[in-house]
Amino acid sequence: MRFSIVIPARNEAGYLAATLRGLQRQDFPGDYEVIVVDNGSTDETAEIARTWGARVISEERRGVCQARDAGTRAAHGEIVVSTDADTTHPVDWLSRIDRTFRADPRLVAVSGGCRFVGADWWGRAYPVLLFNAVGLCYRLTGWVWYVSAANLSFRRDAWTGYDLRLTQGGDELDQLRRLRRNGRVAFDATLLVDTSARRLMRGFWYSAFVTFLYYYLLGYLLNRVVGRTVLPMAPDIRPAGRSIRSNRPAAAVDRSPVRPRPRTMVAALLAVLTVFMIITPPGRMLADGVADTVHAAVSHHYRTAR
Repeated sequence: MRFSIVIPARNEAGYLAATLRGLQRQDFPGDYEVIVVDNGSTDETAEIARTWGARVISEERRGVCQARDAGTRAAHGEIVVSTDADTTHPVDWLSRIDRTFRADPRLVAVSGGCRFVGADWWGRAYPVLLFNAVGLCYRLTGWVWYVSAANLSFRRDAWTGYDLRLTQGGDELDQLRRLRRNGRVAFDATLLVDTSARRLMRGFWYSAFVTFLYYYLLGYLLNRVVGRTVLPMAPDIRPAGRSIRSNRPAAAVDRSPVRPRPRTMVAALLAVLTVFMIITPPGRMLADGVADTVHAAVSHHYRTAR
C-alpha cells in the first residue's frame, strides 16, 4: 500500500464527512487507506468515519500527538500522510505528493501549505505570508523550518515517533526536527489544503497571544525543556450553529470578549521574547540547542539526586 492517511479526531462530527468525501475522490490510482483516530469523542465522529469507509481506531489518551502517534503505528502504507479532520484536499493532492517522492528517492518527507476558509482578512493573509516565507527559504537554501500537520507526508521507515510529552508544536516543530535527522524534507508552497477558520474565531489578539504564543510556542518550549507536559492543549474551539460542510449541528462556542488573566499575560510576554528565537532559521537552531542542553541538565540533576 502506498499511502496511509492519518486523521486525529475529537468531536469532529460537524466537519469529518466533508474531509472523508474529498479523500474518497482523490485521482491517485494506487492503494491508500484512511485512518481516523477517535480521541475520546462524545459525538458521532466514529460512526461518520465508518460510514465513509475509514478505519477507526481509538486513543483514550487525550492529545494530538497521542492520536497521531497511535494512527501512525497502525498504518500499513509506505508513506504516512498527516492531516486534520476539518481540512479538505484538492483531488490531485495524493498524486502530487506521490510524484514528489518518486522524483527524489532521498526525500523522507514532503510538506505543503494550508489556507483558512471563511477567515477574516488577517486570517487569510498570515498563512500566505508564512508558507511563502517557508517556500522562499526552501528554494534558496533547501532548508524547511516549518511544516503544518494538516499537510505533512513522511516515509514510515523514517519516522521515529511523536514526543507524547508535547502538545500542538509536537506534531509540527518537533516532528520536523526528527524527520530532518533522517533525510531531506521538501516543501511545495503550491501544494495547498483548505482548513476551517474555527481556530481563529476568537479574534486576532486571542489567536496571536493566547493560542499561538502561549499555548503553541511557549508550550512547546516549556514541555520540551522540562520533559513533561507543563502547558496543556489549547481549549477546543467549535463554531455555533450548523456546519457549512455537513449540515449537522455543532457545539456552541463562547465568542464573548476575552480578558486574559495576569499569569496568561505574563506567559504571553515571555512567549514574545522567545518567538524571535523560534521564527527565524538561526533562531530555531539556537532554540533547539538550548532546549536540548537544559533538558540534559535537568535530567542529570534528577539522576544524581536519587
